Amino acid sequence: MIAYASAKEYVDVHDLLDITRSRNEPAFYVMLDGLEDPQNLGAIIRTADASGVHGVIIPQRRAVGLTGVVAKTSAGAIEYVPVARVVNLNNAIKTLKENNIWVIGIDQGVKRTFTEIDFKLPTVIVIGGEGKGLSRLVKENCDEVASIPMKGKISSLNASVAAAVAMYEVLRQRSA
Repeated sequence: MIAYASAKEYVDVHDLLDITRSRNEPAFYVMLDGLEDPQNLGAIIRTADASGVHGVIIPQRRAVGLTGVVAKTSAGAIEYVPVARVVNLNNAIKTLKENNIWVIGIDQGVKRTFTEIDFKLPTVIVIGGEGKGLSRLVKENCDEVASIPMKGKISSLNASVAAAVAMYEVLRQRSA
């Protein structure tokens, strides 16, 4: 008999909203669309803790969950950053929008850059999976989609790096 258990208990999206209300701060979440690499998820959770993210939202299927590798890579941040695992990201986006949270997708191929977004507003940053980016429906449900400018020959960043760049822009704007 084999049992599979996550490295940490998941929360509900409504729990994340309650956490934000209790802190009396504008919402700040990271949603991951199809992230498959546990090391990327662990790195994102670690950076989320460092940058003041209230919670991370991941899909239940076709994505990595909270594993031992995620816990190890997060360097303990998994204990401090709540992670909501949802059946459907688009339903979660709808719930967030109903709570006046701005949904910002980060994806290549759009002219508007992420530094042009007002992250002082309640925000969820949506990062796509490795090699795939944002799924079509998730992208369509975002309020805005913005890119991270790239100068080199490589056309994209690692998902955890893109998430970190965006998270620190939110922190920079909110600290100013």
